[in-house]
Amino acid sequence: MKTELEKPALISRKLTHRFGDKVALNSLDLSIPSSGVTALLGANGAGKTTLINCALGLCKPSSGSITVFGRTPGEIDTKHLVGVMLQDSNLPDLLTAREQIELFRSYYRHPLSSDEVIVRCDLGHFVDQRYKKLSGGQKRRVQFALAIIGQPKIVFLDEPTTGLDIGARKIVWNTINELSDSGTAVVLSTHYLEEAESLADHTIVMHQGELVANDSTNNIRAMASGAVIRCETRLDINSLLAINHVQAAQIVGRKTEIRTDNATASLRLLLQADSNLSNLTVSKSSLEDAFIQLSQSQDTGQTQHRDTPTGENQ
Repeated sequence: MKTELEKPALISRKLTHRFGDKVALNSLDLSIPSSGVTALLGANGAGKTTLINCALGLCKPSSGSITVFGRTPGEIDTKHLVGVMLQDSNLPDLLTAREQIELFRSYYRHPLSSDEVIVRCDLGHFVDQRYKKLSGGQKRRVQFALAIIGQPKIVFLDEPTTGLDIGARKIVWNTINELSDSGTAVVLSTHYLEEAESLADHTIVMHQGELVANDSTNNIRAMASGAVIRCETRLDINSLLAINHVQAAQIVGRKTEIRTDNATASLRLLLQADSNLSNLTVSKSSLEDAFIQLSQSQDTGQTQHRDTPTGENQ
């Protein structure tokens, strides 16, 4: 028989939450594994933050249910199992980072030592400065330290690497992997698809409060077949869509991204059509490509598909 902590970390059944007339979560049925990293993906307004807030007990469901390790969100016993790093966190400005850590340690039954979390999150050179004196990136690192200080069984990280430099982001990624390896369930809400692809074992995709996909990251990545060609070309979008095997094309900065189900055939025709094509790369489809396909209903016309008239939303 499974113990309580071996069951899914989070289960929702017909979970619905409304803000007035707006439906933020629409009859959501999902479960999140009790270990590993689960990426929570979706455009702004998809319902990701509302789902996290319901799991924390900060939002009450309008209908349906949600449990964390079989327990009611927001209750004191549940809080001892949970760590969280929200997008917007207000902490006492006049306390130092060390004092914040000591304060949060007191909330948990079996916390990490202050010294350990300071080392793991590389806070040493500013840990005794007042919080209000810290840079935005330093504040995010303190917030991350507070999320893991209680050795939670599940930790919710909402855009944890926003504002971090490359070195600090690497520290956070390494610590997320350590948490996952130690049996902690990590729920990672992020707009950085590369981050999700690098870290997540499991991926959930949401759109307008509904579940679009819920599967292993490898399986969701496999939904995007073919390859992506990136290049600089004089050809316009309509010309690219006329090339055999091209499924979609979009302009991203100076480059054009072309999704194709036959890279060799499309490349041959592309080079024939534009002999001055430059900065060419070809890569396998990524989690980002799968996400784009799964979220086609959000399309604004900047990404155009063969079966969609130019400029018309899907």
